[in-house]
Amino acid sequence: MSFSSSPVVSLKDVSIYQDVQTVLSQVNFEIDKSEFVYLIGRTGSGKSSLLKTLYADLPLYTGSATVAGYKIFKVNRSQVPFLRRKIGIVFQDFQLLNDRTVAENLSFVLKATGWKEKSKMKQRISEVLMRVGMGSAGTKMPHQLSGGEQQRVVIARALLNEPVILFADEPTGNLDPMVSEGILQLFLEINNSGTAVLMATHNHQIIQKYPKRILKCEQGKVLDSAKVDFNLSDSF
Repeated sequence: MSFSSSPVVSLKDVSIYQDVQTVLSQVNFEIDKSEFVYLIGRTGSGKSSLLKTLYADLPLYTGSATVAGYKIFKVNRSQVPFLRRKIGIVFQDFQLLNDRTVAENLSFVLKATGWKEKSKMKQRISEVLMRVGMGSAGTKMPHQLSGGEQQRVVIARALLNEPVILFADEPTGNLDPMVSEGILQLFLEINNSGTAVLMATHNHQIIQKYPKRILKCEQGKVLDSAKVDFNLSDSF
């Protein structure tokens, strides 16, 4: 089977740990190429720990998991940069470098992931900023941008290496409803162009307006709307 037809995420009998505490157990799901999936659950239910495990920020000790073609069970730390080149990560709190321009923020990531040629880096930065509607923002400092604009830059940063999947942890959590909808529309456009998306969210309105498959963290388990029915109203 070629990688292109394989799931971009596959978890089998996985347990998720935060420090020494088990927060989720017997986790089994797959995410296919180009699929859009919401990740929901109350605060403290394990959403962020699950995402951090998928992008190898937390170690996986139990079960088997493959992300973007990489096995992440006890992954060798030397492999993590290669995994990160295949995925994109979007944080709620932006994590932009405030002492550098937008273009310098993106250039920093390209250099860290092995890009060398300045002309190609400049072209790629221009492409991703245009894609998120921030084509003229390259020379601006993060503090000169609104929250929604900063989040668009963060999404551009996540797209630099053409990831097969975006992991987004509450990407609209700090934004007002109208800006949030614009960010969600951007994720949908990215998804429609072939990139899978796993988005943790507390935004009930967005899920109702743009229904997709849902994974729900609840009482130490992950429920899958593709397999079971569950009540959305008690999930936030």
